[in-house]
Amino acid sequence: MWKLLERARYLFCKAVQPIKVGCTCMNDTKITNTVVSHRTMGDSTADIHRTREIARAFANSLSPALGADVADTLVLVVSELVTNAVRHGGGRYTLELSAGPDAVSAAVSDPNPSPPREVTPDLNGGSGGFGWHMVHRLTDCVTITPGPGPGKTINALIARTPGHSTE
Repeated sequence: MWKLLERARYLFCKAVQPIKVGCTCMNDTKITNTVVSHRTMGDSTADIHRTREIARAFANSLSPALGADVADTLVLVVSELVTNAVRHGGGRYTLELSAGPDAVSAAVSDPNPSPPREVTPDLNGGSGGFGWHMVHRLTDCVTITPGPGPGKTINALIARTPGHSTE
């Protein structure tokens, strides 16, 4: 199964070509010709709000600018992924946002090696179950890769042009 996931990761990286962030600073932004990358970490529900603000600022800083729908989608996907990392992934996460000419991506790493489970959304009790379905519905590609360390990284790719898959 991991070989299939590694292949998907290769295709994901080929589509976006994110730059590598060379340091482990809490917040690190780098810009090259056509690729922008931003990295942040968190370990609490308070950090989820801050991470949404970072995703919005990242989206607003891009040139050419993202459409409003794509920017909103990025913020929602980031919010869902980091919320799941805090609730189900071991309580800590690292988020790396990247943008290229055709797509933006969010990669969320957490210390839990178990992949997310699709559960039936709870329509009455309010216990959740919507996030993972939403992430799949809103993105053009989602991959799960092992690491760093014993954990996993979930990569979500969103085309800059809605309805245009970069796969």
